[in-house]
Amino acid sequence: MSNNYVDLGSEVREQEQFDVEAVDTWLKTIRPDLVGLPQVTQFPGGASNWTYRLAYQNADLILRRAPAGTKAKSAHNMRREHDLQKALKPAFPAVPAMIGYCEDTQLIGSDFYVMERIEGIIPRKNLPRGLELSKADTRALCTNMLDQLVALHQVDIDATGLSALGKGEGYVERQVKGWSERYKKAKTWNVPSAKGLMRWLSENMPEQENLCLTHNDFRFDNLVLNAENPTEILAILDWELATIGDPLVELGNLLAYWVQADDDRIARSTRRQPTHLEGMFTRAEVIKYYCEKTGHTDVDMTFYEAFGLFRLSVIAQQIYFRYHHKQTRNPAFKNFWFLVHYLQWRAKRVIKNGNQRARRS
Repeated sequence: MSNNYVDLGSEVREQEQFDVEAVDTWLKTIRPDLVGLPQVTQFPGGASNWTYRLAYQNADLILRRAPAGTKAKSAHNMRREHDLQKALKPAFPAVPAMIGYCEDTQLIGSDFYVMERIEGIIPRKNLPRGLELSKADTRALCTNMLDQLVALHQVDIDATGLSALGKGEGYVERQVKGWSERYKKAKTWNVPSAKGLMRWLSENMPEQENLCLTHNDFRFDNLVLNAENPTEILAILDWELATIGDPLVELGNLLAYWVQADDDRIARSTRRQPTHLEGMFTRAEVIKYYCEKTGHTDVDMTFYEAFGLFRLSVIAQQIYFRYHHKQTRNPAFKNFWFLVHYLQWRAKRVIKNGNQRARRS
């Protein structure tokens, strides 16, 4: 059944084509065994890095490059993304194998890297048509996902040489300050000031932080599932935001995207991954499972959940800012200002519930 559910990419968008022969010539200096010219397709998206499939007669590869007009020192750092995965692969198998990095921006207009393609299902808002998981299978998929997150957070960052990715202590403080500044810069007249929420986050940062490798965009739609056994996770993709951070901040960010089947109508309208399926964990169950697996006892997740929702509201506002100032005309972004109100309301409700629990205990 596998091929029915696997995304093979689509025709390359006209403005995002590249010199296939030039890439092929460069690739064959690394992999002289490659046969013929590759058939090239492009995967959906494009707001972040552009991703292409290079289908050779005897190999299936992926090319990743930054969007046109961006620079490597920004978030679209191809060398960093390549080197991180290469260093991580021996300690964390759920990472594609790297083929090579090309720093010559003259070749296709950007530096880029090539890695092996791992064929499978990427679970987006809904599973592919015709693919149905039982309640038990859904639960297994959920636990397998969280097990991967636990395993990632337990990678020895010193032994892998990845400790240099981070800035050390003060990660949580940098996150709160950084996202607060981003919100202030992107604020428009029709969204909250968020002064109270930002002040609460600044005043209630946890006294203790743990540092480990974090993916920073860990969601179902960045997983590759085995098409023959969709509960099995073959790989985790999109490492461009990975850094040395706090694992509970990452858990809070994951929960911000986690829309339950019994959430309100507004939350359900924002769902972008299949967290609504029968058998899927609730957010409370995600916290319980992760904390039991990692030995985080008596953790109060109030700060982390509230920060995750605030961070997501900033992301939504940054997108809306572009629409508001006519930098994009995508009608899907027209009402994101309302989503900002909603996410910050959710964050304040998390804080209120946390305060009530604290008073009862």
